Parts: sequence; structure tokens; C-alpha cells
Amino acid sequence: MSVLCITGTSTDVGKTVTTAAVATVAAAAGLRVAVCKPAQTGVADGEPGDLAEITRLAGPDIDTLELARYPEPLAPDTAARRSGRPLLSLLDVVAAVRELDATHDLTLVEGAGGVLVRIGADGFTIADVAAALDAPALVVAAAGLGTLNHSALTVAALRSAGVRCVGTVIGSWPAAPDLAQQCNLEDLPDVAGVPLLGRIPEGSGSVAPEEFGAGAQEWLAACRLLPEPVDPLLRPRG
Repeated sequence: MSVLCITGTSTDVGKTVTTAAVATVAAAAGLRVAVCKPAQTGVADGEPGDLAEITRLAGPDIDTLELARYPEPLAPDTAARRSGRPLLSLLDVVAAVRELDATHDLTLVEGAGGVLVRIGADGFTIADVAAALDAPALVVAAAGLGTLNHSALTVAALRSAGVRCVGTVIGSWPAAPDLAQQCNLEDLPDVAGVPLLGRIPEGSGSVAPEEFGAGAQEWLAACRLLPEPVDPLLRPRG
């Protein structure tokens, strides 16, 4: 079994669409895939959240689990305190992911916001979750100015926590990239120190599931998500 934590350089960089794309590629390879979203914020009870979007894009065969929901669009620990709802604990998140992973070939854990956003009690982050699970992380980055610094800082934070970063994915690649975006495409692997594994075209989250499924294979596989260097994560284990 394998766990991959998916984090971002900031909020709104395309983590959910990237998570759906990875899930789609893995499911197409014949793997049993689950996605855990420890904390969903900014969505009221009964409303569809990020996991509903992943199910829409990647298909109903992807099992999903949300552990906590807070209605205000804030960092999870802040949103929990303001709502009066219980904060998540690191132990509870790790236990839930391990339970999912016991019955799946690949379990994706989507964080909230950037890598050091506090998820719950004692200020634990997605980096702490990955470290506790001994799981690698994938970083979703923006395309434009600032992404080199933000990506390098995110990878450094993961390494400081003892987490291996498998690479970056640009979560929203424009149809007409400007000069900075084109240069970032070349410079990102060198500056961040990890491979660039893919780029998701902007607006991909709004396409039909069939189009998304076909596109995910190109967006990620063509950029070496398969077979290198993440193939061990996407290979069933006995």
C-alpha cells in the first residue's frame, strides 16, 4: 500500500484538480484509489466540497473520506476554533489514513492551503501528517512570478520535516503563458531541486469527466509521473 500527500505552495493553486488527475491516472492503471481530505473549510454542511469535485472528475470508483468540516474559509485550526467544532488531532488523521490505505493500493491525502497551514490541535500541518505516515509529498505550484521562491520554500519545509518531495506539478497552466511563466517552466526543477512532473491546463476542473480523464494521462504521464519517478507509488503491492 502507498500514501502520497498532496500539498501546495499556497491556496488556490490547483491542489484539488491535481489530486483528481493523479487519482484518475492511478485508477486507469488498475489501482484501488482513495482520497482523504482531513479538513474542508469554507463549505457549509451538506454542500459539495473538494471531495465531491474529485469524485465528479475522477469517477465514483474513487473512495473518499473527509474528517472535519468548518464553514468559514480560513485555516482549519482557526476555522475550528471560530466554529466551536472540535479540532482534528494528528493521531486521528494518521489513523484514518492508515485505515484507508489498508484496503487501497494508493491513498492520496490532500492538505489545506500551503504546506505549513495548521490543520488542527497543537498546530500540526500536512508536513507532520506525511512525516508521521512516512509518506512522500507532491507539491502543486502556481505558474507565474513568485512560484520559484514559493516552491523552493515549500520543498525546503518538507525536507526539514523529514519528508521526501517527489516533485512539483503546476496546477493551472495558462493557454497563453507569458515570459515569466515560460521561464519558470524551465527554471522550476533547478530552483526547487525536484522534478517537474506535470502541468494541468487552466480550466481543467470545469471540463466533462471524460475529457478530464483523457487529459490527465497526457498532463501527468507525459511529464514522467509514470513511470518515473513516482511509479513505485502507483504500483500495486502484495
